[in-house]
Amino acid sequence: MFTGFDFDVIQRSLPYLWQGMVFTLGLTMLSMAGGIFLGTLLALMRLSSSRILNLPAGGYVNLLRSTPLILVIFWFYFLVPIAIKKISGDAYAQGIGPFYSALIAFTMFEAAYYCEIIRAGIQSVPRGQVQAAYALGLNYRLAMMKVVLPQAFRNMIPILLTQGIILFQDTSLVYVVGLTDFMGAAGKVAQRDGRLVEMYLFAALVYFLLCFTASHIVKRLQVRYSVGR
Repeated sequence: MFTGFDFDVIQRSLPYLWQGMVFTLGLTMLSMAGGIFLGTLLALMRLSSSRILNLPAGGYVNLLRSTPLILVIFWFYFLVPIAIKKISGDAYAQGIGPFYSALIAFTMFEAAYYCEIIRAGIQSVPRGQVQAAYALGLNYRLAMMKVVLPQAFRNMIPILLTQGIILFQDTSLVYVVGLTDFMGAAGKVAQRDGRLVEMYLFAALVYFLLCFTASHIVKRLQVRYSVGR
């Protein structure tokens, strides 16, 4: 089956592939952190009784969840420079670059999904906990920060990590703006050396091992937290 399979091309390319993996992991972590922060704000807005807050938040979530991620990346990479030129009046104004375009696109896109996860997590906290916080003299902000959100995030950790795994896989879309992640690095080596089978099989194996391991950790966390309730 592996007759003619060149294992050396993988070994020779490991430093370059590692650079791509570092980029992938860095983009995943930054986007995940930004997405959770923005998603938390959106979730609080959606749960607000004020229509001024919940309607824009709901519209944002519905728009982003109905739009392909690759299109969102294109928006920031191609449309932001045009908008900057229109606003500044400078015909030579530059955009924010491919990396920041991808980072902002992933952050804003993931925030829409994290918003719904966090909103469900907040709603899973018993109403009695909130009433007890109010009885202790806490206002809405302190009740959320000290009572509701800590419990909600504890319940949501497995789901947040699962969404992080999906984000890790989605980072391969950065090729559309010329960035080189792990998948992009494997593809460039495959094209350069004419070893498509070796490189794409290796990339698939790496993605499988990382995602399978992360999924196993998520399952263990789900069991641990379900027992702890």
